Amino acid sequence: MRAIVVMFDSLNRKMLPPYGAEGVHAPNFERLARQTAMFNNCYAGSMPCMPARREMHTGRYNFLHRSWSPLEPFDDSVPEILKGQGVYTHLVTDHQHYWEDGGATYHNRFNTYEFFRGQEGDAWKGHVAKAIPPITLNADNQLTRQDWINRQYLTNEADHPQTRTFNAGLEFMQTNIDQDQWMLQIECFDPHEPFFSYDEYRKRYGLEDAEGPVFDWPSYRRVIEEDDVVDRARNEYLSLLSMCDQSLGRVMDFMDRNDMWDDTLLMVCTDHGFLLGEHGWWGKSVQPWYDETIHTPLFIWDPRAKVAGETRDSLVQTIDFGPTLLEFFGIDQTPDMQGKPLVSVLKKDEPVREAALFGIFGAHVNVTDGRYVYMRSCASEGNEPLFDYTLMPTHMRSRFSVEELRQAKLVDGFSFTKGVPLLQVPGWTMGSPYGFGTLLFDLETDPHQENPLNDEDLELRMATLLVGLMRANDAPPEQYVRLGLPPTEPVGKQHLLINQQWPQVQSSREPAARVPDFPAESIVTTVPIAELIKDERRRRTLVEAIPTLGNEAAMAMFAGHTILEAAAMTPNLRSPQIRKLEAELAETTK
Repeated sequence: MRAIVVMFDSLNRKMLPPYGAEGVHAPNFERLARQTAMFNNCYAGSMPCMPARREMHTGRYNFLHRSWSPLEPFDDSVPEILKGQGVYTHLVTDHQHYWEDGGATYHNRFNTYEFFRGQEGDAWKGHVAKAIPPITLNADNQLTRQDWINRQYLTNEADHPQTRTFNAGLEFMQTNIDQDQWMLQIECFDPHEPFFSYDEYRKRYGLEDAEGPVFDWPSYRRVIEEDDVVDRARNEYLSLLSMCDQSLGRVMDFMDRNDMWDDTLLMVCTDHGFLLGEHGWWGKSVQPWYDETIHTPLFIWDPRAKVAGETRDSLVQTIDFGPTLLEFFGIDQTPDMQGKPLVSVLKKDEPVREAALFGIFGAHVNVTDGRYVYMRSCASEGNEPLFDYTLMPTHMRSRFSVEELRQAKLVDGFSFTKGVPLLQVPGWTMGSPYGFGTLLFDLETDPHQENPLNDEDLELRMATLLVGLMRANDAPPEQYVRLGLPPTEPVGKQHLLINQQWPQVQSSREPAARVPDFPAESIVTTVPIAELIKDERRRRTLVEAIPTLGNEAAMAMFAGHTILEAAAMTPNLRSPQIRKLEAELAETTK
């Protein structure tokens, strides 16, 4: 038996024709739906990229205990378990987070692996001279400048990391076509931003001769651009999606030519989706995890079940992927794994769970039963207490700072840490969920999540489901405090938050301030924050208006953005406050 996992990044389910998208050229995804079981209710769990991959390895949620992180020493790893049981595992990928500080322990769990450089500002090609990009609406920071350098070496589709990744996957398949007991993971960074593709794909969406600034890398924030600019970025995404579709077709063609469908499992999945203007937002992570970002596509062909051209409605999650692979090769999952093998869902659409947990460290903690989605905000504006638990103290692109580690304590571990004590380090987030309030949606009557509900009985039921999953995950005690939920006793009406936070719910859904709302030379729309904070008076004014900027890591993250762009990353900073900030900043120059 063999298994192939084709994993894309930031694949928006609602942009795929099998899930109802129109005007999108993706014939191989349509073909895939005819040759596999298509899952209608697959949800990601721990967000974003590396937390999702940690779930794939460990088969359990991790976002309540840890932000972005490597695999921990106590973590079970499905590729490593397979390797130890005689199943050869191979990874091919252009996902550059694997070779950053926060992803450094994942790839060595495989027998072998191949990396392909150049995606999303990957620190790849060295140019001492500062890169001068074309006229662009993309943010100006080290990542985007490096990306313009990298693109100089990717002028042909054959050179693109996506192409090379799939080439390597096909090479492994050809080399080992007569061998048994192997698992191949073809992991493609696309269609993650930047949405860089080629005219062969862009012409399908009217982009090959497009005039105006380049805009293929929206920052994670509210939409502040004009509608035609939004459409352009969306079409850049679709162009890259069509390129991904072409690559997917190459894998399926190989399986056809070599009669692999009789003994080879194929799983096509993603880690999460991406907002392309829906709900007035770009991206992910800084806003609630709406359906477009967390409700993900999943296709599985299992040669034992032989289910093709059918859909499955049972609720499944990313934590199920690893146990599914273990079961396929006849290997038991470990006691710490919370996911379930999906063979029964494939064969009979037999449910494996009542509800699914999802979220990102320090933000909303969410639960769905497949119809209702409950997004629990923090109970107070401070969004505290919050701690990282780790023995691998690295962030995405850096080690924990000395200042952070000075506050660390060695504490007892959790039920899944195998008796190992952990460092407890104060955690931080890019923003607080408090400004959005606690949200409740009915996907059956409101599939686009446009009308949040205020229903006490329904909130009580969903909060009870949420607490049950938190307890099963051995959530840290302070998470219950942060969320205003009981750690042991039943959830009662005194624990509900929607009615109390209804003003935030309503105000956070108001339209954002947009560029046309301000004069052309406004400070808030033209001057990068890095330039403004050189003046200490302006720095104090900014931090008072946008408290997140008081955190050094956040200040560094926002440095290349304008104030309007930074304000677009928060739920409640509107035109009146921004106009007031414009006046205050102008006053400091006098």
